[in-house]
Amino acid sequence: MPDDYHSKNSIKDLSIESLKTIALSLFLAFGIRVGVAESFLIPTPSMQPTLQIDDRLVVDKLSYRFHYPERGDIIAFQPTDQALSACGLPPDFRDAFIKRLIGLPGEQIEIKDGQVYVDGDMLPETYLAEEPDYQWGPMTVPSESYLLLGDNRNSSCDGHIWGFVPRDRLIGRAFIRFWPVDRIGAFSDHPTHPPIHPSTHPPFSPETIILTPSPSWSTPRPNLAVTHLPAPAPHHGGNVQP
Repeated sequence: MPDDYHSKNSIKDLSIESLKTIALSLFLAFGIRVGVAESFLIPTPSMQPTLQIDDRLVVDKLSYRFHYPERGDIIAFQPTDQALSACGLPPDFRDAFIKRLIGLPGEQIEIKDGQVYVDGDMLPETYLAEEPDYQWGPMTVPSESYLLLGDNRNSSCDGHIWGFVPRDRLIGRAFIRFWPVDRIGAFSDHPTHPPIHPSTHPPFSPETIILTPSPSWSTPRPNLAVTHLPAPAPHHGGNVQP
């Protein structure tokens, strides 16, 4: 009996120590990334089926300082004044939006007959809740700007309503979902569909981007499909329906 007692205690102690080690590792891992990543909560269905309500994500805020955004990236960004107005939100709204990057600078985008066309070529999209039931464009994406749309096309207040997002409004790319447990996993490092044409971006100049601070890195950020998690600072906005 004493041996069984000590054996059970040893197992219990080992389990507690293992949990402490895991907790410490996670704390250190996320602590190191405090300056380059941020966690978000999804409160709306605008990105379904890819992102569900109450999903928790980590957004990488650093990588776009070293390379251009790519088509298919899921991006958190600070909405423009036009976006806030079109979505019925007050000018002081302080959450971020999250959508998928569809149009790159210089591309002509058109949405018709339930399909997106990029420079006249149909864009394969396997992630949509349903085909868009609206017509849009053709319009050319301005330089240093992007067209971002929700995966739930017919229930998303996005670029087809309020236009384009300048590069300096981008916060970062969603790269991992950490909640709920049964949906934990990283998002692809590459677009979810192949590029239609070679990149329309100018040659990348990392020195320029690294040395040019963007206001979206340092100021409170607004969102439509994303809400700040409480830590480390109190959240200034509320959950909204796009």
